Amino acid sequence: MSDTTNSWLDQGDLLYSSVLADVLDALGHRESALPTELRPLRVEWKVFGRAATLTAVSVRAEPERPYAVELECVDALCPGEVLVATTNGDRSSALWGELLSTAARAHGAQGAIIDGMTRDAAKIIDMNFPVFAAGFCPLDSKGRLDCVALGTPLRIGACTVNQGDWIFGDMDGVVVIPAQLAEETFVRALAKVSGENQVRAELAKGRSAREVFAEYGIL
Repeated sequence: MSDTTNSWLDQGDLLYSSVLADVLDALGHRESALPTELRPLRVEWKVFGRAATLTAVSVRAEPERPYAVELECVDALCPGEVLVATTNGDRSSALWGELLSTAARAHGAQGAIIDGMTRDAAKIIDMNFPVFAAGFCPLDSKGRLDCVALGTPLRIGACTVNQGDWIFGDMDGVVVIPAQLAEETFVRALAKVSGENQVRAELAKGRSAREVFAEYGIL
């Protein structure tokens, strides 16, 4: 990881998805949130890092080399990355599970965002590895899904996710920060967090919400 990447990751605890979405709105990037059904397995989990993308498609037979591209992607994960995978709408089986979570963590990944199903949920929760998914399914992906590309752009809902974009997820949802907007987004977001802390303190005193909004412009 670069020093810049480390610097932003170190400040991840100060951020939350809604403030990042607000900043991206102000920058004219209004399609920053992944579909609302992508939820963390535990509500308190947060995930923050650079996207490593993976694409899967539906299949009707077991491929000659099952899991080949998926395993290549997991083995290529670098510290500070978040695996972001799409099944292109397939909900018939689980693309992700505990063993892949174990491997991803060993490579330094921050978590996984699966636009599809996961399984082994209890074990993933026990290992405290942040996974966001659309739901759960006990069925194995072999012969139902096959990964066909890694490191290529994904379309998930209204968002495009590119390799190297920034990903931030918490209980409110998952936000995609395009790499070219990251520096300005994080600077503005941290400033907005500071401003919201001031607004919260003023509102807690019983001041008029209208007066506070007029003074700070933050809601």
